[in-house]
Amino acid sequence: MCDELTERDNESYVLDRRRFAALGAGAAVLAVAPGCVASPAADAGALPTASRAVTITTPDGKADAFFVHPKSGKHAAVILWPDIAGLRDAYRTMGTRLASAGYAVLVVNQYYRSSPAPILSSLSEWRSPAGQEKLKPMIAAITPAGTTSDAGAFVAWLDGQGEVDTARKIGSAGYCMGGPFTVRTAVASPARVGAAASFHGANLVNDTPDSPHKLLARTQASYLFAIAQNDDERAPGDKDALREAAKAAGRAAEVEVYPAQHGWCTIDAPIYDQAQAEKAWGRMLALFKTALA
Repeated sequence: MCDELTERDNESYVLDRRRFAALGAGAAVLAVAPGCVASPAADAGALPTASRAVTITTPDGKADAFFVHPKSGKHAAVILWPDIAGLRDAYRTMGTRLASAGYAVLVVNQYYRSSPAPILSSLSEWRSPAGQEKLKPMIAAITPAGTTSDAGAFVAWLDGQGEVDTARKIGSAGYCMGGPFTVRTAVASPARVGAAASFHGANLVNDTPDSPHKLLARTQASYLFAIAQNDDERAPGDKDALREAAKAAGRAAEVEVYPAQHGWCTIDAPIYDQAQAEKAWGRMLALFKTALA
């Protein structure tokens, strides 16, 4: 997850790139500014979208979320789990871009048990002492069982929406702490969830019986695990454990370490890397095109 060690790695990485730019490499290679992200209108064949704020009943209460979809037709649905800073403008933008590619996207507030979104305005705010103190009890309120229960409720809600093509499978995408939530989504509704994409996902491999990598056999999904280079350096065996678990479970899985830092796919992250984020985005679209048919 975005812990102190990861943040220290990322801060050093950003400073090194800024020093490189100051020596004449040019700011363009930094690719850390959120404004660098491609907009939906810039994507070839982007569809016009419509969106609304929604509330979904779960076994634990009322979850607020952002639902965005193409303006016409029925489409495969995707549940999007934000990073540690939660549902905010950056993830509404990312969800809208995915919707413009032809998906009905539900961007959820994983902290609904504690507070409606937005809780923080950006990932940078989480990096402050006040932001971390604010989120600490909210993170503690999220359990693996609760996430799985939430996912089941989200799938059921999506299947009741007129914009969703229920003849097609549902996908899930998650970032940072949302990475393992994609696996739990596939566990919650194995017959409905056909694909899960994890970007710089946290704690996908651990020693507990409920570790996400041990759950793949309970799913019917295909997977994309996009791993940050500094996460891989700290836990080099995780990629192998994921590959082995997917093979043993008979699940298709693309597992790749990207030359980018933890958090590189989130558009408001200081460590955002446009080139590598676009590569990961393309791999997600390829997965969804095949697995959500």
